[in-house]
Amino acid sequence: MNTKVLYSSKEEKWATPQDFFDKLNEEFYFTLDAAASPDNAKCAKYFTEEQDGLAQSWGGHTVWCNPPYCRKTGAWVKKAYEVHQRTGCTVVMLLPSRTDVRWFHDYILGKAEIRFVKGRLKFDGSKNSAPFPSIVVIYRKQVNN
Repeated sequence: MNTKVLYSSKEEKWATPQDFFDKLNEEFYFTLDAAASPDNAKCAKYFTEEQDGLAQSWGGHTVWCNPPYCRKTGAWVKKAYEVHQRTGCTVVMLLPSRTDVRWFHDYILGKAEIRFVKGRLKFDGSKNSAPFPSIVVIYRKQVNN
């Protein structure tokens, strides 16, 4: 088996399937899509690649983030973790399930709710299912009693 092909992809941008997003949006009521393009934005307010969602403020929003799956994925996860820690806002991310990478251990494991997606997602614009498993990572707003 060629594991190089199995665990890699030339594609960095995987557009969130609308029905998958809709189910999460019914639960969280997102107000910001932190990593979008005009043709795949899931919220009225969104940041494009040119606007660089990593450089923008996410505070005060309930954030949806399906970042590019590339070497910068860890930076997106770190930003989500830090925004949540600093502002307490809810951030929900769709990510490739890479439990062996540093960003998973540093910013997700034991720090966020993790939902493993059953099966492989068929991302919008793709004819086939993704060549990797996915997870949903949730940094929940803290509710004071």
